[in-house]
Amino acid sequence: MKQLFFIAALFSATLVQAQVFIPTDEGSKLHFVIKNFAVNTGGDISGMEGRIIFDASKPGAAGIDVKAKVSTIDTDNEKRDNHLKNEDFFDAEKYPDIRIQSTRITKGADLKRFNFSGNLTIKGKTKKISFPFTAEGKNGGALFTGNFEILRSDFGIGKESATMSDKVKVSLSVFAKAG
Repeated sequence: MKQLFFIAALFSATLVQAQVFIPTDEGSKLHFVIKNFAVNTGGDISGMEGRIIFDASKPGAAGIDVKAKVSTIDTDNEKRDNHLKNEDFFDAEKYPDIRIQSTRITKGADLKRFNFSGNLTIKGKTKKISFPFTAEGKNGGALFTGNFEILRSDFGIGKESATMSDKVKVSLSVFAKAG
């Protein structure tokens, strides 16, 4: 029991003392999954940068502003990657970043769980999103993880399709070091 208390205290102290975090590309990714021809397919987008201000004991004072570089899209298929970067989909040349910014962070069910409310910007279009996330100390930094769904049509990604779903599942993992 003492060991569990010590670990919880150490985690809390790490987040309280280091309130500004800088995302690192190593250990961070935006993962997406979409049904295409009734088969789940997906990929990752990296190139994380931004700033996270976070104190687990004061989530109302937190702020998250993180970007991922569309040019890093990786679906394990170079031809598909290049197609997704063109103007029909992400238009990486004109809109190089996917950005997520908080407007409100609230406490969740326990010391590691929180709720994100904010804006997601893809291809120049911004939509409000909300989702639960976790924050935990890891490797001298903090790992922020959450999952949410979007409709690609809300952001002008691709055209209407009978074979490709409009719904996209997104998993966001941001590893950040104290800055």
